[in-house]
Amino acid sequence: MATRPHRRRIPEPLRGALAACGIGLALAFAAAPAGAAGDYPSRPVHLIVPFPPGGGADILARTVMPRIEKTLGQPIVIENKPGAGGNVGAEYVARAAPDGYTLLYGTNGTHAINATLYRNLRFDPAKDFVPVSRMTTIAAMLIVNPKFPPTTVEELIRYAKANPGKVNFASAGNGTTSHLAGELFKTMAGVDIVHVPYRGGALAVNDLMAGQVQMMIDVMPNALPLARDGRARGIAVSTATRYPGAPEFPTIAESGLPGFEASAWDGIFVPAGTPTAIVNRLNAAIREALEDPQIAEALRARGAVPSPNTPEAFARHIADSSEKWARAVRASGAKID
Repeated sequence: MATRPHRRRIPEPLRGALAACGIGLALAFAAAPAGAAGDYPSRPVHLIVPFPPGGGADILARTVMPRIEKTLGQPIVIENKPGAGGNVGAEYVARAAPDGYTLLYGTNGTHAINATLYRNLRFDPAKDFVPVSRMTTIAAMLIVNPKFPPTTVEELIRYAKANPGKVNFASAGNGTTSHLAGELFKTMAGVDIVHVPYRGGALAVNDLMAGQVQMMIDVMPNALPLARDGRARGIAVSTATRYPGAPEFPTIAESGLPGFEASAWDGIFVPAGTPTAIVNRLNAAIREALEDPQIAEALRARGAVPSPNTPEAFARHIADSSEKWARAVRASGAKID
């Protein structure tokens, strides 16, 4: 009969030390964030777009994401979670695991306007997210009814000061970029113009063309076609520099209101605590996508200018943007419960 090999007994203190070491290693591996070992991404990534399907934000996201997919080597699944001006989707991502597999398509609404506009925000735009990169800046244009006398920003300011309370400016609704850009214009120009909110930009534009309201600062994809075909008169663009797709229009700042700038913007965010290596990987993929000439051309055709930056630069941009929009919200008196 074969004899069993003799097993040497491990002393009790050593067994305890080895067990403790094993538990420690297990905990360390369990705590290590997915992707931290350099294999990120190893499965599909989910991008939350906090606005309805088919809208401007959704279209811009779906324009860029296929190119980012190509760089990352994994599918990017776009999920629309609209509600409360983008807050529903933003809160969802704020509560997600910080592993790089749940991203947020954020905007100047979710990360610069809503903190002041909404009374009961259930996430902190600054503390609950890490900015990855801005994607685009979205120009707006000051347009007026074709029969309205002023043809320049300077003339408009002069006319509004001579006719206090008699110039109405339209918006797509309280708290929208078009509303707050108008409030910013009102404050910086020192004029008494009256806000008329609508349920959406299309209704606002219809009344502007009909002469029910005199002026509006609307995003370029909506405003530029009206200005070019004569349904509205384009006065100036809201960006700090002239818009590349319509260089014939001056900026508001250079034509009567120095310092004015009111661009919308979008970008990608991840939950706070996401490893820096993952943030940098995503940033590089976004930059590569936005430098693709075909992607850049497609974005410009929709009124958006590719504007990638570093996480640090994006964070500074958000801080500056938040201060500006907060002043506009407070000046407007707008609040949403």
